[in-house]
Amino acid sequence: MDVKNIKLSELITKPITVNPNSTLLKTRESLLKNKVKRVVIVDKKIPVGVITEKDIAKKIYELGSKPIKSVKAKDFIPKKLFTLTRDNSVQECAKLMKKHRISLVIITNKDNTLGGIVTETDLVKAFLTKESTSFKVSKIMKKELITAAPSDPILHVESLLLKYGISRVIIKRNQIPVGIITFRDFVPAKIPQWIAESADPKEVQEYKFKKGLEEIHSNQMSYLFPFHATDIMTVKPITIDMDEDIKTAITLMVKHNISGLPVVKKSKLVGIVTKSDVVAALAE
Repeated sequence: MDVKNIKLSELITKPITVNPNSTLLKTRESLLKNKVKRVVIVDKKIPVGVITEKDIAKKIYELGSKPIKSVKAKDFIPKKLFTLTRDNSVQECAKLMKKHRISLVIITNKDNTLGGIVTETDLVKAFLTKESTSFKVSKIMKKELITAAPSDPILHVESLLLKYGISRVIIKRNQIPVGIITFRDFVPAKIPQWIAESADPKEVQEYKFKKGLEEIHSNQMSYLFPFHATDIMTVKPITIDMDEDIKTAITLMVKHNISGLPVVKKSKLVGIVTKSDVVAALAE
């Protein structure tokens, strides 16, 4: 079966939604409670925007002294929302994602109301289960990497994520991947500071983060100054050999709910492969 020709009606999933006046704190709660990477902003059943973990991290980075409780979902509404219909194909969806560097497409009904979503994960799952052919990881992996050292400040790591518009930074030591940091790591890292302005001490305790990050400072940036990559990175990252089949890589990403894998050769870091790379291959 040529997965590229499958209609999106076979892949649609139901998203978590928020209304335009939902606070960023409520939106953050929706992400964490439902263990999702994005929510769709809906106004009278019409989709008007999407908020991702990356959007939240960027917004917090830009806040300065502005109180977090003043930020609402409507502050994230984009100038353009990317939509398709149930009758569009996997390849058409992949092309749209690749062109605009997005990981989600909104599926609309004939009356423009929200019909569902299709994500990069949905596309790679379709490739895994419905495509008869395959290829090696080395064919689509990226060799150019943005990396950091275990001792680098986490603010430096976050600045790399934002500057290069990437979703993860590999932490390496002597060319061996020892950790990985994604935008998801910065969501819980900052939770105590967010909650401090609007929640009781019990909630603060509930969302304590690793290695003492629960200490609350009045200045949000200084709150993060003392911490380094090693404090929040996921250790012993799951890796894939460059000569493995891409379907093995997809299986690992889906199984562990991650969107990218460091690629190694004889344990040494040589690249990275992501769901976006698989989507780009589907767009061809």
